[in-house]
Amino acid sequence: MKIHRKKTSFKQQLLISFCLISIIPLLLVNIVAYYNIANKVQKNVDEMKAFSLEQTKRNVSTVISSYEDLLYQLYTDDDVASLVDKIDAGRDVAVSRNQLRRKLGAVANVKEFIQCITVITKNGNVLYYDKLATPTKNVVWIDKYGMTPTELYNQVSATNDTKILPTKYVDKFNSHEYYLFHITHRILEYKNINKKNAVVILSIDERMLNEICRQNLGSEGNEKDSLHIILNNDGNIISFEDSKKIGNKIVKINSTQKKQNDAYINFINDNGYLEVKNLKVYKAYDDILQWHFINVSDQSMVVNEMSNQQQLTIIIFIVSVMMLILIIYFITGQLSGSINKIVKAMKKAEQGELTVRVEADENMPVEIETIAHQFNSMLEELNDSIEKEKDATLKQKNAEISALEAQINPHFLYNTLDTINWMAIDKDEYEISNAINSLAKILRYGVDKSNSVVAIKQEIDWLKKYLFLQQTRLKNTFECILNIEPEVVDYHIHKLLLQPFVENAIIHGFEGVKRTHILEISMSVGEDTINISISDNGKGISEEKLRELRIGLLDDNEEKCHIGMTNAISRLKMYYGSQAKVQIDSTLGEGTSIYIEIPKL
Repeated sequence: MKIHRKKTSFKQQLLISFCLISIIPLLLVNIVAYYNIANKVQKNVDEMKAFSLEQTKRNVSTVISSYEDLLYQLYTDDDVASLVDKIDAGRDVAVSRNQLRRKLGAVANVKEFIQCITVITKNGNVLYYDKLATPTKNVVWIDKYGMTPTELYNQVSATNDTKILPTKYVDKFNSHEYYLFHITHRILEYKNINKKNAVVILSIDERMLNEICRQNLGSEGNEKDSLHIILNNDGNIISFEDSKKIGNKIVKINSTQKKQNDAYINFINDNGYLEVKNLKVYKAYDDILQWHFINVSDQSMVVNEMSNQQQLTIIIFIVSVMMLILIIYFITGQLSGSINKIVKAMKKAEQGELTVRVEADENMPVEIETIAHQFNSMLEELNDSIEKEKDATLKQKNAEISALEAQINPHFLYNTLDTINWMAIDKDEYEISNAINSLAKILRYGVDKSNSVVAIKQEIDWLKKYLFLQQTRLKNTFECILNIEPEVVDYHIHKLLLQPFVENAIIHGFEGVKRTHILEISMSVGEDTINISISDNGKGISEEKLRELRIGLLDDNEEKCHIGMTNAISRLKMYYGSQAKVQIDSTLGEGTSIYIEIPKL
């Protein structure tokens, strides 16, 4: 006895399945979305901080370059070198000192943050213009380095490079404490480049660096949540908003990244500059200045955003589950009803009623409506299949007859051209005769076994005739240069591979170009390949068209020249497979070069 089990309906199966499998994917989607958004928030913050730090580095480098330009004007100035020589030689010392001081003062007042310009000669003379000096006090910064002028001169003049001396406290002037760093270089005389007679030192207020750092902190939004530090390769502070810390050593630069980051964070926390615990370090390095740019930022905003996002994710998940259950119930009702309608129509068609059709309604899902349309189309095609088969057979016969009628005997064409040739000779029209002869040979070469392999010598001979006809037709408006290595001609190539590239250069490449048109075709033998290049100085190809040519994507409406080149490239790939290589380089307004490699045959 056969027992029949009660089957559940399609609607019930859909409803149960959707309820079971929707919650887990939805939960996973929300979890992934949360972490994805959290990562994006962190990434955006990191990119913003890194960009700000990089911008600070570029701004500092740019500004210091402008100071180096001023320094360059001084150490390459022949008048400065001459005055230094006079002072060291004891000639017109007082006058020379005054003249040199006026020149230094003129440069020092060009930019706001230049506090002092010092010249130290090889004999130990110190000449300066110092905004911080008083009648009872000479240049104040040298003593802070613990070096005599002679020692400082020897250190700077040892090389021809520009040196930057680190920032140090100099003096208190008008109730303000000054911290200066210095850009130095040996004075150069172009008549005797190796002569060492003096060095010039540009002293710059550290406030300039601090202001640049503050400007970029301000661009991030809240400058209280972020600090910039500039260090040299010794780990000493070059610039910082708390000037009293300038010159202090924070970290060993050659230590591990973790130790460096911990040192920066401990420095900020220990001194109470940022009253937070979620600190992150960003770093950039300037190879020219050999300075390390450090940004320590508060990440509390990111942490809070992640927490808010987590709460929002949970709320969205709960609401989504509730909405999904309602939507599933509604959709399954529509889906099962539409499927039942199609099933009824299929049963009628099974019984031979081929006129039956499924009527689509507004509630039918798009996929089911597509199935209904396909079902209706299938029945219509069954009814029309016999007539279509008859029409197809008749059209095929008509096409074959038309093709036979359209054929022209090549011999008739060659004999006709030969007759026209003798007519031109009878009238002494030898230029026309040459053109007709070339055309006849070109046609015979192209029609006779067009896909066959020929010696390269034959292809070159044909190409010369083709170029002759093009030059004749275009009244010699272009010059063609053929560079063919003798070893090449004995190898073989498929016929007419190069013609589309040459035609594109002549017909389209030179169009609208006013300069002398030059087409250069070169062929040489490689280790395993024949190397071909076709270059013109025409109008070039745009980047967009060039990209489409390289990947073989062209619309039906593209110019015929581009389609011809694409077909030629396809033939190369068809004949030689992966052994064929084609490279197209082009610049608008300058020309196009095509490089082809094919295997030796």
